[in-house]
Amino acid sequence: MDNIITFEDFTKVDLRIGTIVEVNDFPNAHKPAYQLAIDFGDLGIKKSSAQITAQYSKEDLKNRQIVAVVNFPKKQIADFMSECLVMGAIKENDVFLLHPETKVKNGTTVS
Repeated sequence: MDNIITFEDFTKVDLRIGTIVEVNDFPNAHKPAYQLAIDFGDLGIKKSSAQITAQYSKEDLKNRQIVAVVNFPKKQIADFMSECLVMGAIKENDVFLLHPETKVKNGTTVS
């Protein structure tokens, strides 16, 4: 591994559990993607763009809990402002969302 970080570096990443409450197509994205609205409890609802259309339908995603980084700066993606980064495992060209094994409170910290 080339990019070794310290535990202190890792603790700066704020990973939280959220529930996807809205899923929309993102026709202006460079690669096929959805626009997501994710409820993080006390942190509120944050938006994200996710290139997960190959593995998930909009119906599959609605009300699904996921893991996301919530303390990155906002990022402009085409005509959409992304406010968090949804986490997933990558296998070949597909992304598989990380999620809790059982339902937990939105906003729960992941460590």
